[in-house]
Amino acid sequence: MRPKTLDHVAVWVEDRDALAAHCERAYGMHVIDRNDKFTLVGVDARRGKLTLFEADGPRQQGVLRHVALRASEAAPFEEASPGLQIGVVAAPTDVEHDLDHVAIYAADPEETAREWERLGFAAADPASNGAPRVEVAGAYVEFHQGEVEPGDRPLLHHVAVLVDSAEEHRDEAERIGIEVDDFVDAPNTLAVFLLGPDRVRVEYVEHKPTFSLV
Repeated sequence: MRPKTLDHVAVWVEDRDALAAHCERAYGMHVIDRNDKFTLVGVDARRGKLTLFEADGPRQQGVLRHVALRASEAAPFEEASPGLQIGVVAAPTDVEHDLDHVAIYAADPEETAREWERLGFAAADPASNGAPRVEVAGAYVEFHQGEVEPGDRPLLHHVAVLVDSAEEHRDEAERIGIEVDDFVDAPNTLAVFLLGPDRVRVEYVEHKPTFSLV
């Protein structure tokens, strides 16, 4: 498993257009792509983004604690959409409001962090709040103590990393016994979805030569 960057965090929301507009106002993002299935927002198509899938509410918290963006100045966490906490942490960055981390709940945060290493994430020092975490290219997945109740209306859709070859990652997952949930051949991307700890879906997405979003 060889992820290159944390590409995006995908969430289910009740009103994707309202959240996209908020991200534009609050974080300087723009709509990179909008289709029948989702809206993709970010400051740069090739940096960390948010993918917004619209679904009936209310949504259940599930594993998702919050999503954090990175900028030269911090901003408080806020409920940007019902149940969805988004905030800004201060950290060195060459792109304001790139993804810094996604925080998820786990019954055993330290063990869960070790399990995520099987997915190709690197071990990392704990966050300033002491939470265990893993990283890919300087962005993080952070694990917080909490019992996760199963439900059919979660906030988190998936966490996505960029890879050179989705097919190679599918083959590697099958070889080492990680469950493959789906394989999607889209117009600009090729992606394999694997099931990680607590059945969190992790997407390994490959940009095709046609990928030219702005």
